[in-house]
Formats: sequence, C-alpha cells, structure tokens
Amino acid sequence: MTVTHDLGAGAPGAPVVAGPELLRSAFRRHAAGVAVITAPGPAARGGRPAGFTASSLTSVSADPPLVSFGIGTGSSSWPAVAEAAHIGVHLLGEEQSALAATFARSGADRFAPPTRWTAGPEGVPVLDGVLAWLVCRVVGRVPAGDHRIVIAEVVAGDAAAREGRPLLYHHGRFNALRD
Repeated sequence: MTVTHDLGAGAPGAPVVAGPELLRSAFRRHAAGVAVITAPGPAARGGRPAGFTASSLTSVSADPPLVSFGIGTGSSSWPAVAEAAHIGVHLLGEEQSALAATFARSGADRFAPPTRWTAGPEGVPVLDGVLAWLVCRVVGRVPAGDHRIVIAEVVAGDAAAREGRPLLYHHGRFNALRD
C-alpha cells in the first residue's frame, strides 16, 4: 500500500512539476567546484581561443583517466569545443572568483589582460596561477537536451600547480570553504 500526503501547493516539501526552474532551484543548493574549460581557437574564429566557466566537471574514470563536463550548444564557446581535438581543464582557487566571472561573462574577451595564459600541450590555452590544470583529448560529445556532455581523456597536466583551497559555486555565487 502506498501512502501519500496532500501537502498543498507551495507548502515546503510539496512536489513541483518538473521543468527548468525546478532543476535550477534544486542545484542552487548544491555546492560545486569551479573550473574553467579552454579550447584552441578554430580557424572560423581567427584562431582565437575559447573558454568558459563550468561547475559540471566530473571525474569519470581513473583507468583510463577520463573527465566530463556539460556545455550548452548555444554557448559562444561551443563551436570551438565542438571542433577541438584537445581541451584544457583548470581548477580554480578560492581567490579566483574574478577569473571565474570573466570566463562566465558573455561577450567578454576572456583571454585579454588581466588573464594570464600560455599555449600548452597540443596548443591548448593553459591558465596561469590555477590550483591544477589538465590537457585532455576529446573522446566523445554526447547530446543531452540543449547541452552536450563532453568526455575527455587526460593526456598531460599539473595536479599540484600551486597550493590552495578550491573556489565553489553555491546559490548563484562564488564561495570558499569554511573551516
């Protein structure tokens, strides 16, 4: 026998019809690490690199070493990521909220000063001063609604680029860990 309770519409704990707002509202309560994903610039962009802030980065497998992240197909970075053979993954430190905001801002020249970066392995833009960075070979782009889940194999990186605590994203803001 199943027991149900009529909590009334809008009551705390009352079910809400699934949709974009329910998902956004639920995930505002989920703290996530902040990463910046970069890709070399395709010829169509004049060779200009692309990048965006992501909180969807996931470690998928240790052997082989795989990561994944989501990107909207309407994102200005999607064309570069769609063509890239390799991408960069950068884990940000708690004091790097300005860098995260730059890569999250639509229309910003994300690679202009004060952003510091160099061309790394496979020509991937590697950001300076991050906690850790990885260069990964893209092995799959899986359709998922209005996004693609990109799966990539780690081929190079520095997992201890510097010491520090991670930048987090929670409730629509960048945050730091508290002791």
